[in-house]
Amino acid sequence: MSDKRTGGCLCGAVKYEVTLQETDVHVCHCGLCQKWSGGPALSLSCEDDWAITGEDSLTWYDSSDWGQRGFCNKCGTHLFGRVSAGDYRGIYAGSLDNQDELKIGMHIFIDKKPPYYDFADDTKRLTEADFMAMFAEGEG
Repeated sequence: MSDKRTGGCLCGAVKYEVTLQETDVHVCHCGLCQKWSGGPALSLSCEDDWAITGEDSLTWYDSSDWGQRGFCNKCGTHLFGRVSAGDYRGIYAGSLDNQDELKIGMHIFIDKKPPYYDFADDTKRLTEADFMAMFAEGEG
């Protein structure tokens, strides 16, 4: 799949072009994502061919021992996520200029979802244990 997309932050200081690996949005309900975004994080996997302008306005935050999150240090828009010791690269769906053809593909850390929100889709739902086992088996 070669699906090039552009996006950026709210104030326009950071802009990017990426190649999506798929149009499935992953909804993460883990505690880190809830703190980061005020709710679930909605992201998409992308290739590591990021073309970023305004990198001086991009800050990377080590949110865990294994992951980093990138955001605009001027307006605070959440833009990227990456695994420090792996090859996962992701972008936050809401930062894309064109969100056509995107669909929810999976929920992860569903056992960490608070009771005050829900999603109506009927897609795969993985608990924290399910998700970690998937990575341990080399599927992630």
